[in-house]
Amino acid sequence: MRQVNGTFKKPPGTSAVAPDNKLLVSRQEAAQMLSISERGLDYLIANKHLSTRRIGSRVLIPVSELQHFARSDHPKPLAS
Repeated sequence: MRQVNGTFKKPPGTSAVAPDNKLLVSRQEAAQMLSISERGLDYLIANKHLSTRRIGSRVLIPVSELQHFARSDHPKPLAS
């Protein structure tokens, strides 16, 4: 714990929630779930293939978006 303005703040850490029960995941977790690199994930986000949510300074990806993307067909190449 670190002290900020006289109060102790718990640093962000790993969640006690099982990955199957999460609604939002980090970029690193999302890339792992899709079996791609974080750079590949950034490409999908930049080209609007995946939407994100911002909470503070964190960029989070809804698990439902990842599931929808993984289940959909991709007739056009993603990279050009």
